[in-house]
Amino acid sequence: MKFALVFPGQGSQSAGMMAQYGETNVIRRTFDEASHAIGRDLWTLAADGPADALSQTVNTQPLMLTACVAVYRLWRELGGAAPAIMAGHSLGEYSALVAAGVMQLADAVTLVELRATAMQEAVPAGEGAMAAVLGLDAEMVKLACADVMKQNSGQVVEAVNFNDPKQIVIAGHKSAVERAADIAKERGAKRALMLPVSAPFHSSLMQPAALRLRERLMSVTMKSPDIPIINNVDVTVLTEVVDIRDALVRQAAAPVRWVEIMLKMQSFGVTHILECGPGKVLAGLSRRCADSLTGVAMNDLDSLKAAVVLTRAG
Repeated sequence: MKFALVFPGQGSQSAGMMAQYGETNVIRRTFDEASHAIGRDLWTLAADGPADALSQTVNTQPLMLTACVAVYRLWRELGGAAPAIMAGHSLGEYSALVAAGVMQLADAVTLVELRATAMQEAVPAGEGAMAAVLGLDAEMVKLACADVMKQNSGQVVEAVNFNDPKQIVIAGHKSAVERAADIAKERGAKRALMLPVSAPFHSSLMQPAALRLRERLMSVTMKSPDIPIINNVDVTVLTEVVDIRDALVRQAAAPVRWVEIMLKMQSFGVTHILECGPGKVLAGLSRRCADSLTGVAMNDLDSLKAAVVLTRAG
């Protein structure tokens, strides 16, 4: 059995999410390591929230990175094998890079804290928005965005997350996102939901954040990955540090091409997609992206142990 590990990003966090993995030393050590690096108690945040604190980007990004790395370390401690290949959804790409030995957790957690701050500050509060368009294919969603931008000079709305063939997230200026969502529904979308986020992530409005990220990345020690990673922005496997840095910079203001990532994994002979971290969003998306893939969520200790057995049996 050939399997891949994938790491979730923002949206999979919840209060008490690490309790599902039991009292394990490796998870607590991982949280202590990350908390020390950024000078904040991430363990208490993960355990108690509250929900509004968990949803703040500057908290969510370092928290989810730490949670996913902790689950990966537990996976390896329980006898889980190294995967054939990995990927991470948006922020989750940083978890993959730590798991693959490209950077240390302490460096990564301070880097994503800066990334979160830069993304939040790139667009004034209240001016940006995101919406999930369900039941309409990618080309139709992109056309809706293009029509709005033609009608509203200076307004930006773009397709930024291609999560499955009929689940596309759009982002940009709030009024443009709202108009594009309405047009998408007029053209056959089942639903278009405004998302509870504080910035238009992965849109071209994030270019100021990408520039700040570039400067910080130059000071982070990195090495070539021990495990291949398919990146978000180009859907390619990179081995040179200079290329990995460049892709991370561009990722901040470019779409997440998750459907293509799943199809590429399928083309590599992967049969099972194991989601490494809290939540089960990516496990659910995998089959909808490529019908030969089986998604497995490892969102508690029992499912993690079951996945270890499954991969050994295969």
